[in-house]
Amino acid sequence: MTVYVDDMYRTEMGRFHHMKMSHMIADSTEELLEMADRIGLQRKWLQKRGTPDEHFDVGMGLRAKAVAAGAVEITMRELAMKCRERR
Repeated sequence: MTVYVDDMYRTEMGRFHHMKMSHMIADSTEELLEMADRIGLQRKWLQKRGTPDEHFDVGMGLRAKAVAAGAVEITMRELAMKCRERR
């Protein structure tokens, strides 16, 4: 089981005002929520709960915490392929 963070922050789509954002997904909901707890994300911020597109949006600070806690860095394309594989 693995948690992943994409590189959306590198694109215009990943910029929200002054913030740079990424998506965080995992192989299972349990693992995604465990990582959220570990890095200080509130579970209520989980988006598209229970769907193949379930994820958190994370800013650069939380992304760095996730990577330090073992999340794997992937591209936006790789993240989209993982979501498609779940369908």
